Amino acid sequence: MSSATSPLTPASATEQLDAHLREIIDWHFSPETGCPFWLDWKAKAGWDPRKEIKTHHDLVRFDHFQDEWLRDEKNERFVPKGMGGRPFNVFETGGTTGLPKQRVGWDDYKHDYEQFGDNLSDEFFPRGSNWIMVGPTGPRRLRLAVEHLANYRGGSCYHVDLDPRWVKRLIARKQYDEVERYQAHVISQAVEIIKHRDIACIFTTPKLLASLGERISVPGQGIKGCFCGGTSMTPEYVKFLQVEVLENKAQFVPTYGNTLMGLAMSVPEELAQNNYSVTYWAPQPRAILRIVDPDKTEKTMEYGQYGRVELTTLTKEFFMPRFLERDEAIRRHPHPKFPWDGVGDVRPFGFLENKIIEGVY
Repeated sequence: MSSATSPLTPASATEQLDAHLREIIDWHFSPETGCPFWLDWKAKAGWDPRKEIKTHHDLVRFDHFQDEWLRDEKNERFVPKGMGGRPFNVFETGGTTGLPKQRVGWDDYKHDYEQFGDNLSDEFFPRGSNWIMVGPTGPRRLRLAVEHLANYRGGSCYHVDLDPRWVKRLIARKQYDEVERYQAHVISQAVEIIKHRDIACIFTTPKLLASLGERISVPGQGIKGCFCGGTSMTPEYVKFLQVEVLENKAQFVPTYGNTLMGLAMSVPEELAQNNYSVTYWAPQPRAILRIVDPDKTEKTMEYGQYGRVELTTLTKEFFMPRFLERDEAIRRHPHPKFPWDGVGDVRPFGFLENKIIEGVY
């Protein structure tokens, strides 16, 4: 059942999460269904999560999942025996330099984007409408996921590719003129498709959406809904995209997600009343987002305080406890639609102290 129609309360959502957690722990740490990585981990750790992890509060028993494991370990080490030997997809994330992090998968991306799709407005994302995706394709799961979302809602999907790794390299070399030329190349392709095909929905990044708005009236070309993710978005920038670029005619739906989590959802119809400050809620029970004290990560921050984002992924395809994202956010209260903690005003971790390269993605 989707969160849009679920009668969950904070208490029942917690019960659902803890029951799901126990099921996933049992799956990944059982010799019959688990994967080599976690079975070897259990043997070395000297304790059995199946016996000691009963609620989400117990997850602090795990150390933080290291992203290097997704580079250094062979992908086959993360394949659960319970998948029955099915060939797996390999999805990449990161990789500006060196070997990118890789994650195996089968159907998670479908479940993640169907759950997200169930929460989209039929008014602004009409069922049966075609989509266009302007963003990274290639080895990322995003390409398959957005196309599946379009298909799930009854439409087809057009694609314009972007290579964010190359853009980040250009920015690091201060070759800003090349960045502008590459961005213009991407946008010109998107403009031609939007002008000559019947498209009502778009997925893209904030900066590419702004660039697209410099070339055409996005709603004037028939776009009714814009699902947007990627670089961090300040309230000022969100307002600019909704009011100036989309002219308050198409709906702006920001999301926070990645290959390791799925999609955290926002409540776009409340953007204006919240002064365009965006809060995201994790796709529980398949993932948990927690705002932690950067210096004492077992501690959860108080509501209204900034902290580092910690992600736990809980699916039969992939178990990843307490992964520290490269982001920080404000801990926000549960919402009637999503009765668990949210994360607000997401930005790169150390944003105030460090110079962050985000590129166009």
